[in-house]
Amino acid sequence: VQLQASGGGSVQAGASLRLSCAASDPILSNYHLGWFRQVPGKEREFVAAISWREGNTLYSESVKGRFKISRDVAKEMVVLQMNSPQPEDTAVYYCAVRQLRYRTPLTALRAQYDFWGQGTLVTVSS
Repeated sequence: VQLQASGGGSVQAGASLRLSCAASDPILSNYHLGWFRQVPGKEREFVAAISWREGNTLYSESVKGRFKISRDVAKEMVVLQMNSPQPEDTAVYYCAVRQLRYRTPLTALRAQYDFWGQGTLVTVSS
């Protein structure tokens, strides 16, 4: 599966930004899609994840209540709506897919995801 992330850019704190991630192959019902982010010199960290079948979601504490992950099944796409971003949200954002054969709880563990997109840079200024 190839993933293409888009929508990054420069915004001021408090403005909204919408990231999209499109898959090149069909996303099967048991798959999970996730967003991670990374700043230079730091580990890639979990942001949010969604189950393809049910649309269940999981968020990191740092974005809970501000960001929203959703899926568009018809377009094979996952979206991260960033509301009220802050300068500390500045990072390269990556989407990832976790290929599963069975229903499985969502996870924030980076190593559990199988394929990654190329990343899109988000810069939030104060």
